Amino acid sequence: MDTSPTPADPVSPRQKTPDQYRNYEAEARSTVKEFYRQNHAHQTVDFVLAKKKEYLGLNRKRMRVWEALEYLETLVDDSDPDTDLTQIEHAMQTAEAIRRADQPRWFIVTGLIHDLGKMMCLWGEPQWAVVGDTFPVGCAFSEKIVYPEFLELNPDRHHPVYSTRLGIYEEGVGLDRVHLSWGHDEYIYHVVKDRLPLGALYALRYHSFYPWHKEGAYEYLTNAQDRENLKWVKAFNRYDLYSKGDGQPDTRGLRPYYEDLVNEFFPEPLNW
Repeated sequence: MDTSPTPADPVSPRQKTPDQYRNYEAEARSTVKEFYRQNHAHQTVDFVLAKKKEYLGLNRKRMRVWEALEYLETLVDDSDPDTDLTQIEHAMQTAEAIRRADQPRWFIVTGLIHDLGKMMCLWGEPQWAVVGDTFPVGCAFSEKIVYPEFLELNPDRHHPVYSTRLGIYEEGVGLDRVHLSWGHDEYIYHVVKDRLPLGALYALRYHSFYPWHKEGAYEYLTNAQDRENLKWVKAFNRYDLYSKGDGQPDTRGLRPYYEDLVNEFFPEPLNW
């Protein structure tokens, strides 16, 4: 299996230049700022641990990947200033950008499924508990987190341990042992972690961890494996983010190709 990343940008027309994406000062929807106010106020250590206990037993439903994609059809992400597409449209948009760049099939399917954890919104979770940028809890918050001023609303900000640089962690502990704010990345990682290569799993688990992969924060928590696989997260992010200017994909016309791809990697229903 070829696991070498190709650094080329997605080959696609863009309606924005790279520095115009994730522009939270000129946001696309007024819901974005309110989303992050709620997210930063409520994503605490206690909340994250409770959600892991609630969801990571993977005993809610048994469902095929394509069924999960269709399940998300009605969801629009309130944290995203760059798109109003439904989740299945964005999934195909990302996967198509990867396919046009002649990447391996396992990387294409990663693009297709990367946001499937957002189905938690359809199970009653508020969007602030599912989508948006992720960040570590249990240690000091970085100023590189989007809307850092809202972190003043988080009770962990004033905790005697959680507010320190290392908090509950050790230097170089490795991201696998760091609790990130709860969301769809962690959930989909656990659903598929035994079925895809390590590079794909890093892309799934950390694609929303922008303070690390974009801003370089929290390096002191990473280990050698994290630093080696950061290239996968960065490579994936180009397709996830910059494909959003590509317009609405032909989901019906593309379906046969992607059904075949899904059956190759996920022939059986998965536990969710």
